[in-house]
Amino acid sequence: MLPAATADQIIADLVKPFSSAAQAETVPLQQAAGRILAEAIAGAQDIPQWDNSAMDGYAVRYADVQSASEATPQLLQVVETIPAGYRPQRAIATGEAARIFTGGMVPEGADTIVIQENVIQENTATPEASAEAAPTELNRVAVLAAEPSAFIRRQGAFYQAGQPLLAAGTLLGAPDIAVLATAQCSAVPVYRQPRVAILSTGNELVTPDQPLQPGQIVDSNQYALSALVAAAGAVPLPLGIVPDDPAQLKRTIAQALQQADVVLSTGGVSVGDYDYVDRILAELGAKIHVRAVAVKPGKPLTVATAGDQGSKLYFGLPGNPVSSLVGFWRFVQPALRKLSGRSGGWGPTFLPAIAQEELRAGGQRETYLWGRLTVTAEGYGFHLAAGSHSSGNLVNLSQTNALARVSQGETRVAAGQLVSVLKVGEI
Repeated sequence: MLPAATADQIIADLVKPFSSAAQAETVPLQQAAGRILAEAIAGAQDIPQWDNSAMDGYAVRYADVQSASEATPQLLQVVETIPAGYRPQRAIATGEAARIFTGGMVPEGADTIVIQENVIQENTATPEASAEAAPTELNRVAVLAAEPSAFIRRQGAFYQAGQPLLAAGTLLGAPDIAVLATAQCSAVPVYRQPRVAILSTGNELVTPDQPLQPGQIVDSNQYALSALVAAAGAVPLPLGIVPDDPAQLKRTIAQALQQADVVLSTGGVSVGDYDYVDRILAELGAKIHVRAVAVKPGKPLTVATAGDQGSKLYFGLPGNPVSSLVGFWRFVQPALRKLSGRSGGWGPTFLPAIAQEELRAGGQRETYLWGRLTVTAEGYGFHLAAGSHSSGNLVNLSQTNALARVSQGETRVAAGQLVSVLKVGEI
């Protein structure tokens, strides 16, 4: 059995991440969330594209109001109103001001904004402003205080045209989508999504719509793994249940390796009489790199490469449902993240948390116990799921978002102690 950290390194070294134009495609901006940028993006315009006001107030020349105070207010003639979306029609001359609203374009001649709380209008009858036309006001305002260059967002203050905006390998979230929209990038170059074939092995398996006969069990792995693959940003290709027949299993695995970048199978990777996967992979010319890892649940784990220059990855996960999911979270999900072209952040995410209950393990292997990670006043807290922690018990796995890791050699983590927790879902 390999230590988990050794298996991590072997898998990471095997993954050949998407990096070429042949693995890229262009999608509309509306479909780019959750995808990985295939090219660096640079904008063609400054952001902001022009000086604009950060507040409602008055655009003025600071030289006119630098001595303003409540005792000595400075009177200015309001010559224009500038709402957002309106282009100023005149420059601000000495003794003049323009009424301006947040986002409004700063007129030529003005070099500071006086917020409306620091002025007194001599005439409160202000004409209505609109984006189509901004009326000239005949009002005067008394400025009570001003600061130089205040409340102006300068052209190019946030970004200068032509500079790198987003790097290749960026996982696009909502803020990144907003940045791309601001840069008027309506079509986005992204890496294609990895294709993942999924098959379940075993004569005892049936689909959820079939009535159970004595000795049969429902194949939950196909559905759980398809959901996890999709959540990881890849495309699941479910191939269904394959009976414990070497010839049929060989045909299905060969088909899966042709269709997909990654193949996930469950069952058939232990040392039983009906565990054919490793033998079949060898017959298909695959190279096996991992056969078992020192983790519980999930000791049986086959990791192999096939295809041209080992471009296809094969993960043989245990058939027990919890072991299958733990194996995916621990070893497969990081591989999919790296394969997809992400520049970083693809490894498993471990967080320190305070155990809310006592955690027990056998000590012979690195042990994972499932439950809920929550935010407490002291940081993160881990709540152990109630009930049996058997690799065949799916019931108390519901709503799991974290796995507490009890290190090899440890048998107990007391309530109130820190424990390393693998985050596998939303907190």
